[in-house]
Amino acid sequence: MLQMQNIVDSLPTYEKRLDELTERMGDPAVLSNPQESKRIGRERRHMAEVVEALVSYRSSLARLQEARDVVREGDDEELAELAEAEIEELEPAIESTEKKLQILLVPKDPNDDKDVIVEVRAGTGGEEAALFAGDLMRMYVRYAERVGWKTEVLSLHESEKSGVKEVIFRVSGDDVYSRLKFESGVHRVQRVPETETQGRIHTSAASVVVLPEAEDIEIEVRDEDLRVDVFRASGAGGQHVNKTESAVRITHAPSGIVVSCQDEKSQHKNRARAMVVLRARLLDHEQQKQHAEKTAMRRSQVSSGDRSARIRTYNFPQTRITDHRIGLTVHSLDAFLDGDIEEMSDALMLADAQERLEAFSTEEP
Repeated sequence: MLQMQNIVDSLPTYEKRLDELTERMGDPAVLSNPQESKRIGRERRHMAEVVEALVSYRSSLARLQEARDVVREGDDEELAELAEAEIEELEPAIESTEKKLQILLVPKDPNDDKDVIVEVRAGTGGEEAALFAGDLMRMYVRYAERVGWKTEVLSLHESEKSGVKEVIFRVSGDDVYSRLKFESGVHRVQRVPETETQGRIHTSAASVVVLPEAEDIEIEVRDEDLRVDVFRASGAGGQHVNKTESAVRITHAPSGIVVSCQDEKSQHKNRARAMVVLRARLLDHEQQKQHAEKTAMRRSQVSSGDRSARIRTYNFPQTRITDHRIGLTVHSLDAFLDGDIEEMSDALMLADAQERLEAFSTEEP
């Protein structure tokens, strides 16, 4: 665990760094460099969160000590009762701030600040799985709306009953990957389908992949490595047939990765969207390769690397959601599917922070 007193004592250092970053934000050299401006802006927001949490934590600790002194002295019974009530409020608040600081101060995943490409695909369960995949897509879009992120659908293949066979969409904003990366894996649903006449519960699944969006400087894609095919787009059941060859399929020969996009009427726009997805998959492919080569690296309990694993179950009859990686169950299924996933997200981030902190503290110098 973090040595909280040492962290509190370091508050002046964090405040100084925040002042430095604020000053750099106004530097013309930074303002003229979009990438540098974005990087410094993100670091400044992060440092501002750290300073705010530490100031609040230090203030709460001081108030808690004063309240305990009043209770211990016991000179005024009425005052002591008020102090006891304040202690009951302060202790959980301090514990919550400690958890937040653990998340903020643990060494970060270098991808945490990035925007993401989310891929949701229906798995076992036929049409019911496609309907569930659509539920997951809406859940992430509504969550993005709650926290002020932007979403853009890059590719969508619907089922016959308005479900989703496959959808690929971009989510952009502050620290998107840091929260959504834990959604990668197999999501299982247990519910009675609308078409079920005997009330039997069916189990189906959908898979989710969350990829950090790659920047041009990270992934070099050579034109000679690409095969680009164009074809006519078509929707479910032959609807929305495009009479021109605007759909694009890009094959990256060295990796064998294939991406296709057909939602736009413009071939140029479909190609641009396909390249965004391709770059993200290539970055993920390279990172997965590096991860596999470092066999000594500890596997995090909440790692998003093993996408074949069942990570979560949505049980409609019992209105509960259980995340199997951390053993957390919440009983607010409707609100959860409406995008209220902060409790689960916070718990996953905390578990990951603690896991990485333990790994960091045991590393050889």
